[in-house]
Formats: sequence, structure tokens, C-alpha cells
Amino acid sequence: MVADPLPVGARVPDVTLTDAHGTPLHVRDLAGADGPALLVFLPYAFSPVCTGEIGALGSALDDLERAGVRVVAITCDPVPALRAWADAEGYPGELASDFWPHGEASRAFGVLDESRGVAGRGSFLLDAGRVVWSTSTAPGVARDVEDYRAAVRGLETG
Repeated sequence: MVADPLPVGARVPDVTLTDAHGTPLHVRDLAGADGPALLVFLPYAFSPVCTGEIGALGSALDDLERAGVRVVAITCDPVPALRAWADAEGYPGELASDFWPHGEASRAFGVLDESRGVAGRGSFLLDAGRVVWSTSTAPGVARDVEDYRAAVRGLETG
């Protein structure tokens, strides 16, 4: 069962992930210092729905980055699995592992499915140290990247 996702307006939690190259990634540092960031939590590397989502996200990556948004996809899988997944799918974006401490960031954002030990499908747009937009879907239901583009346009128009 997934807890309630972090609401819009909430301060960004001070948690650390590990990127696909083994480098620490401090989530609070992503929250607007150099512009907005989009965190996309995914349950499993290599699963069919997650692979479809990462492909769609990869196709939208240029648009989001041109708008000044840093995009980070996050799973509870270990770093080597994320690197293999990025290589297998040709995903050019940034992946981060929430493997250890297991699910710490997913839990802090309220999307950890404690019974399965995986992140639920939650996405959060961060800016100025706060959550400014979020969405989530039920297990097995992919998110639409057009929602990300619309959220980013909302930032641009205020």
C-alpha cells in the first residue's frame, strides 16, 4: 500500500539518492537552485510499463530540458541494474537509485509501496525548495508525458 504522496506546497525532503554512475544526488539541491526539477518515481527497471514510461520520458527529455527542467527518474533498483536498463533502452536521461537506505526517498515523497518494497508511480515537479506540481497513477498505469509538458508550461506562465 502506498502512502499519500507529498502535497503541492510541501518542502522538498532532505534525502540522498545515488545516480546511475554511483555519485550521490541530494534531492534538496535539485529543488530550484538551478531551476526546476522533475522527479519521476518508477517501480521496476526492465518491467513492461516502466520501460514504456522511460521510453516516453526519453522522447520528451529535450523539450523538458530546453524549458530548464532537470529530469531524474528514480527506482528502488540497485545502481548496476539502472545502468544496464539505461544502456538496454538507450535512455539518455538521468537515473537514480533509491536502493539504500531502501526506499528512503520514495518514503519521504509518500510513494513507497511498503508491502512490495518499490516506489509507486508518482511524479513531482520541484521549484524553489517546494513541490509545485505532482501526479500519480495506480499500479500498472503509465503516466502521460504530456502532463509533464503541461506542468512545465504552467511554471513558465506563472
